[in-house]
Amino acid sequence: MVTPDKRRAGSYYLLDGHLRIEALKDLGVNEVECLISTDDETYTYNKRLNRLAAVQEHRMIVRAVDRGVRPERIAEALHLDVVTIRRRFRMLDGICPEAVELLKDTTCPMIVFEILREMAPIRQVEAAELMIGQNNFSSMFAKALLAATNEKQLVDPRKRKPKGPNTITSDQIAKLDRELTSLQVQVKSIEDSYGIDNLHLTLAKGYVAKLLGNARIVRWLVQNRQEYLNEFQSIAEIENIGTGKAAAE
Repeated sequence: MVTPDKRRAGSYYLLDGHLRIEALKDLGVNEVECLISTDDETYTYNKRLNRLAAVQEHRMIVRAVDRGVRPERIAEALHLDVVTIRRRFRMLDGICPEAVELLKDTTCPMIVFEILREMAPIRQVEAAELMIGQNNFSSMFAKALLAATNEKQLVDPRKRKPKGPNTITSDQIAKLDRELTSLQVQVKSIEDSYGIDNLHLTLAKGYVAKLLGNARIVRWLVQNRQEYLNEFQSIAEIENIGTGKAAAE
């Protein structure tokens, strides 16, 4: 994305796509189509991307199937395997509503829900809160939470432990449980100061966004501090600073 240089006709300032420009140079490309901003728009268009959460994708697939669209047709439209569409259709089977509500807007992948399904509802909620608190929605973290789950909080304890040299011992599970309990205490303690920190960050974001609204400042950053401009744009594009109860308070 570029904006015209008002002082020099036919010249433009690059607002977004700096890495793409470098890639094009490496490929020897001399011309490329650009988005032209005519109103000194200083934000990148990346903020307009809507990255669909797994829960939202599941609901769209369920709605389509309920309206008579065959899974094969959905798979063809999304360039996915039919088996994948059916897995996503059943993704929330066995997941309690409270855990779904917590994870509905996160980047939590489908495989994590399959791991959560092995836990009892109350443990699913605890695991979801831990993932949100750590901002870690990876399958490895979910597997660690499953391994540290007490057998009484599993749907089928017999499925938890594989046979072989890598089997997790009861002592290791107890240690994981203690560490996760300590982690939960730390997360809860952070909530006390999270509200005021969130307020400060919101004010800082607004100030940075106001600075980027000045075309002269943006041009100076482009010419002198390109690395600062990228970071400032990332800050200004943040839609929501924090989520959950602490942020709401």
